[in-house]
Amino acid sequence: MNNKYSSENMDRYFNDPEYRKSFSGEKKPQKRRVNKNYWIILLITGIILGGGGLLFMIHLFSGLPSLEQLENPKPELATNVYSIDGVVLDRYFIINRSRVTLDEVPDHLIQALLLMEDRKFYRHWGIDVDRVIKQTVKNVIDMRVRGGYSTLSQQVARNLYLTQEFTIARKLREAITAVQIERTYTKDEILEMYLNIVFFGRGTFGIASAAQMYYGKIPADLTLSESALLIGLLPGPALYDPFNHPERAKNRRNLVLSIMYDQGAISEEVYHQTRNEEIFLRERDIHAVTGIAPHFVEYVRRQLSRLSEQYGFDLYRDGLHVYTTLDSRMQQHANRAVEEHLEQYQANFTRRWNWNTRKNREILQIALNQSIRDHDDFRRATTAESRDSIRTALMNDTTFVNDVKKRSTKIETGFVAIDPKSGHILSMIGGSDFRTFRYGLNRAVQIQRQSGSAFKPFVFTVAIDNGYAPSYELLNQPVVMQVAGNQQWRPTNADGTFGGRNTMREGLARSINLIAVRAILEIAPVSEVIQYSRRMGITSTIPPYPSISLGTSELSPLEITSAYGVFANEGIHVEPISILRIEDKDGNLIADFSPNRREVLSRETAYLMTDMLVDVIDGGTGIAVRNFFNYPAAGKTGTTQDFADAWFVGYTPQITAGVWVGFDDRRVTFHDWSDGQGSRAAMPIWARYMKYVYEDRTIGLPVEYFNRPDDIIETVICNDTKMIATEFCPSRTSELFNGRWMPDSCDTHTSFRRDEDRRRGATSY
Repeated sequence: MNNKYSSENMDRYFNDPEYRKSFSGEKKPQKRRVNKNYWIILLITGIILGGGGLLFMIHLFSGLPSLEQLENPKPELATNVYSIDGVVLDRYFIINRSRVTLDEVPDHLIQALLLMEDRKFYRHWGIDVDRVIKQTVKNVIDMRVRGGYSTLSQQVARNLYLTQEFTIARKLREAITAVQIERTYTKDEILEMYLNIVFFGRGTFGIASAAQMYYGKIPADLTLSESALLIGLLPGPALYDPFNHPERAKNRRNLVLSIMYDQGAISEEVYHQTRNEEIFLRERDIHAVTGIAPHFVEYVRRQLSRLSEQYGFDLYRDGLHVYTTLDSRMQQHANRAVEEHLEQYQANFTRRWNWNTRKNREILQIALNQSIRDHDDFRRATTAESRDSIRTALMNDTTFVNDVKKRSTKIETGFVAIDPKSGHILSMIGGSDFRTFRYGLNRAVQIQRQSGSAFKPFVFTVAIDNGYAPSYELLNQPVVMQVAGNQQWRPTNADGTFGGRNTMREGLARSINLIAVRAILEIAPVSEVIQYSRRMGITSTIPPYPSISLGTSELSPLEITSAYGVFANEGIHVEPISILRIEDKDGNLIADFSPNRREVLSRETAYLMTDMLVDVIDGGTGIAVRNFFNYPAAGKTGTTQDFADAWFVGYTPQITAGVWVGFDDRRVTFHDWSDGQGSRAAMPIWARYMKYVYEDRTIGLPVEYFNRPDDIIETVICNDTKMIATEFCPSRTSELFNGRWMPDSCDTHTSFRRDEDRRRGATSY
């Protein structure tokens, strides 16, 4: 037996490695066979990773802006609407953003921005690498993900071209786009873009919108304190909102000032002086939200929406400049007049209203049923049982019922003022909700209500144009007419009296119904009244019946006011307009507008009607105007059946204005003559408006008189014989006549003052 420990074997052990391995029990490693599946798995994994990377790169670059988009950025800009005196009335926008150039921004605001947001802005190439590294380290140490990486260029990329989502893909796109932006634009251009798109809170984007929202200023007028506050808002506009959190906002402003001082941007003296300044923001009234003329702005918006297709603009994104006819100062006076009158008038009406009468209980029940049907809970209900339950609950809800009562008896108004010579709409109020209105009914334009006696001037216009003098007498006697079926029309005077004869002048001044009825039956045919009304600007349908002489046709305040403008403008009708011109964001003209003009009456007829309407104010149903307004003026009251609608339409040589006062629910009416007359319900708004406008020295309207044409002559007539007066006439009166004809006998007139007498007595004007 071979001994493995023999000397011979031991020598071999130390000299033969192979033998040594066998001696130690080690086995020679065998070659392993590789599984083919391994290579397949490896190949598939590589394809997946490579394909995924490729797809990610495709996804990443497909989300980048194109070269054309980079060179022609199109931020959504708000459309600004301007008054004729340069005030921004409102904006139309999806994003509330206005555009300014860098030259329009104060240097201290730019310094504050760069120091707070991007100190290396003029030295980096779109990405601040040092800043990225430092912020990343901070995030790792704090074990949280925070912002702070982005340069101004990256913020421009995100706000102008990309989304706001926080993902790796978006951050990479942001960085790539920032570099592309740096290659495409100069630093100043990038800074200007940033200032025009950054969010400042309260729905405002860009420094122009922010300056207007918080201070009511343009950027160039911002003080150092104001600029520091606005820049301080950028990291958290809601957190530092100066309206809701004034102390936070002040501390944030002072931090900005402190950094500006530390970096040498402001002196120590300026720093200490500014940090102690109080924050004075734009007054937080409702007009800051709705503007001073919300009904007018909505009226303009509807027109622009129709024009957008014709001219190819986007009203909400293209940053248009729309210049309108409205005068902001006159609009403020209109708001004041309506508010002052309706506040007191509503209180008096509500005090007298009684819900316990049979008629009023029926009105309330109808109003409640409608309000319940419009209620969100009722609309969402899917079964009859649930709807009945909701109806019962609402009917027993005192707050709900009281709200319906209040809305049902709310006095509404429609007011519009027009320059009769240019057609410019100067003021417009579409309802008593002008402080809260956003969208809804504009009663200056969209309602149509019976005009009552305010329509009578159109009847007498036809009579005058047919050659009848203002002193022409008509019977003040009852009329009975057969109408449809077996019905009879029996018009009466408002006071129930009648008798004798009255001139047309008296009939208009005292608003005698039977004189107007006799006129349309005898000297001013219905067909001609309709024809003249159309020529003068009435667009609503006028039924061909004699009853229109009492104002049964339904008109809007805008159209009847425009028609009265013919009298003020010496027989020329100028179609009312609200938009003067539209410009694009760069000030290039898109469209301009001018009104249609046409002569519809002779100057003589227009003046004679004006002279008659002056008597309405100087001694007729509109005499209460003189409690407020003592300038030359003409006008007419209007009161409808059952005191449902009250009107006053009047004019001076420079302004024509019309007022309607009533209720949205036609079943609700004023109580009686004490509150339902046009002279009480509507006229005070007109008179207050005219008083405030003419007393406003910033507007500077001079006193003007109605110009009498040369062909209008003054004739002295005898009251007794009603012939041209002679030296034997016991009492004589003057009257105006159109020089086209000279009657050999004339009718009486007892209250006319000569034009020169009016001027002599005008010292109180």
